Formats: sequence, structure tokens, C-alpha cells
Amino acid sequence: MRRPADTHLLVNETQALLSRLQLVRSFSLNTPMVLAAGVSGVAQAAINRHLARIAFDLRGRLGEFIRWIRSPEAVAVSTADCQGRYVLLKLRFNNLLDQLDIFADVLTQRGEHGTGTWLAGLDVLAEDALRLPAHLYDAPPLICFVQRGHGAAIRRARTRLPGGDDNPVGVIQIPRERMVGSGIAASLIHEVGHQGSELLGLTTTIRDELSRRYLGGTNPARRLPWELLSRWLNEILSDFWAVAHLGISATYGLMSVVSLPSYFVFRISTDGPHPVPWIRVKISLALGAALYPHPQWAALGRQWEALYPTDKLPARKRDLLAALERVLPAFAGLVLGHQSAALGGRQLAGLFPVAERRPERLRALFGQWRAAPAQFGQYPPTLVFAVLGQAKADGQLTAGQETRQLRHLLTRWALNRANAYCGPPARPPGASPYLQLLTS
Repeated sequence: MRRPADTHLLVNETQALLSRLQLVRSFSLNTPMVLAAGVSGVAQAAINRHLARIAFDLRGRLGEFIRWIRSPEAVAVSTADCQGRYVLLKLRFNNLLDQLDIFADVLTQRGEHGTGTWLAGLDVLAEDALRLPAHLYDAPPLICFVQRGHGAAIRRARTRLPGGDDNPVGVIQIPRERMVGSGIAASLIHEVGHQGSELLGLTTTIRDELSRRYLGGTNPARRLPWELLSRWLNEILSDFWAVAHLGISATYGLMSVVSLPSYFVFRISTDGPHPVPWIRVKISLALGAALYPHPQWAALGRQWEALYPTDKLPARKRDLLAALERVLPAFAGLVLGHQSAALGGRQLAGLFPVAERRPERLRALFGQWRAAPAQFGQYPPTLVFAVLGQAKADGQLTAGQETRQLRHLLTRWALNRANAYCGPPARPPGASPYLQLLTS
């Protein structure tokens, strides 16, 4: 028989959870930022609906637990079993707080002067990079935030959050040391590529094609380069996504990220998801040369080899890198020409704005924009970054000039989006009790 004091304790603890649950408010009510620094209306609504749905469900379960534990049918249930039921509710409450903190880390930065509007501009860039003209998927909203550390990362939309709930938005972490220049676009669009590749199922279908075409032989030495490329495919496809949107500035950005002491650049880890940094740059160059044939790719390759020469490496490591490099033209052709049901019968390269990203076109646009700077803001953000990155690669633009221009454009894109947002998004059917909970 459970003692009344035990019931009183559990009821008090449950009511305490209910009280703390009332402090979970809509971010629209408690996040200070200028309007231009805000996330998109779609992203804000998706986050609020997501958290409100969990809070609404949890409030109902907490109230039901209190009613149950006070009922005659629960009298015969042991204190330990009642505690077990309560603890599950407490864990769910902690899941909600964990998810709240994930989004709070993103949104609270929007109140930082300057940084907030730049992040909003990067949201616009990210969503532009995820938007394909073929409309092959329903693109989720994306939001960016700055974090300490060397590399970027993404918590993809529709993956699991703490507690098992689906993430309603893609959350992209940008390393603070990458702010602000064309290099940030390479890191950002690489992470967008993870989201896009997953939505199209590219890693699975390209890996299957690679296996059918190159992994059926009996010669282990010939198979090894293809086995490694297959293992690294997820990261390679994200690099491809960046090159397909940014041209050579994506490879320059990658070089900046992986420019480390030689030990790390040549470190071969065959069980990790990332290619050897030295060959990763070579893969990016091969993909770029296949998309946009031009001597600049070979020239940049020679520069990379001068920065990190292979002649003093152990013979076995040097031979493996050479074997990988030999298959890169065939590998690039496989990626660009890949077709699958998810692509609607199109070749993968045909989904991207390749014609607009050719070096000649980027140079021509830079000349036009230089004569009429106001034209910069009228083009898609990915194209603007590609033009400025090409100009910097050509020596037509200094890093300082590029940074000043991009800061201005990020602010302008953020302001344009804020001006275009003319009111709260329509609430979906049945959502009102959720939203009422977050605003009461």
C-alpha cells in the first residue's frame, strides 16, 4: 500500500514540472533582435509549432498522471512503480529543454549587433543553395549560427532531436573564424549539400552505381581507390554541392579549411567519413574541372602540390594517393552523369546552374557589376558569392574589398527578407492550442 506522503511527494514534483513548463514561451516573445536579424517566418513558425506541440502533449500527460495517481485504481500500485511513471515524464520534460536550448543557441545570437543581420543573410544564402530549379523535393527551412571551432556542421532537418522528435529545420553551425568572406560560403554550402544529398538519396544511389561499375573486380589494388571513394562519398557529394554553386571559390574555401600541418594533410584514415585532406582538394579540383573545363583548375592543382609536395612521403602512401588521383576523372564523370528515380531521370550535373558558374560568365558579370554596383543585390546569393570568389581568385578583388562587399550584401539580403515578410504565417488546422500554450 502506498503511503499518502508518497502520493503527495509525486504530485508536488509533477506540479513543479507543470509550473516550469509554463516558462517555455514562444521565441517570438523572448528573443531580442532587430527584425532584419530574425530567422525566416517559415523557420520561426516551424520551431514554435514543434516546441508547442511537445509542450501541449506533455502538459496533458502531466495532468493525466496527477489525476491517475489520485484515483482509486492507483491505490494498489507501488510507490516504486509510480516513481517509474513520473521519471519517464521528467525525462520527456528534459528532452523538451534540450531541444529548446538547441534553437535558443541559434536565436539568441541574432541579438548581437552586426552578427545577427549577417546570420540572417547567411540563412538566405543557405536556402538559395538548397533550392533546385527542378523542384525535386520540399526544401525545409534553414537557419545559421556561429560557433567556436574549426569546421562547420549541420543538424539536418527531419533527423532525430533529443527525445526522438523530428527536427523541423536544418541548423547550420558556422565557425567564427570563417566570418565573413567567400570562404564562409564554401563551408556553408558544403553543409547545405549534406541536407540536399540526403533529400535526393544521392549517397545511396551513387554508391550503388559505383559498386556495380568498379567494385566487382578481383584485383584488390584496383578496387582500393574506389572503395575509399565509396566510403568518403557523403563528404565528397557535399563538396560537389559547393563547387556546383560557387565554382573555384568552393575549392579555395576547402583549401583554407584543410590547410594544416603536413602530418594532418597527408594523414590517411580509411575508416573515417572524410577523405585524406590532400586528396580531398584534388577531388574538388576534378569535380570543378569536369563541371567547368578551364586551365584554372590545373593551375590551382599545381599550387596545391607546391604547398604540400608528396615527394618526401613514404612510398606506400605516395602510391595510394597516386592511385586515387588516377581514377578521379572517371569518378567525376560518374558523379556528374549520375541518374536516379529521385532525380526524375535527369543527370545530377543538370540540376545545378552550371552555365551561370562558368569562369567566363562569372568574369563578365563582375565587370558589369563593377560598373554598376547596385546590380549585385539583384542576383541570387550563391551567384554573387561565386562572382566575387572568382574575382578574388583572378586577383581582381582583394580579400578586404570582398569582405566589405559581402557584409553589405548579407545585411541587404536580410533586410529584403524582413521587408518581404508582411505578417505571421497562417496557422495550420488544429495548431491554435499549441500556440496558445506558448503565448499564455
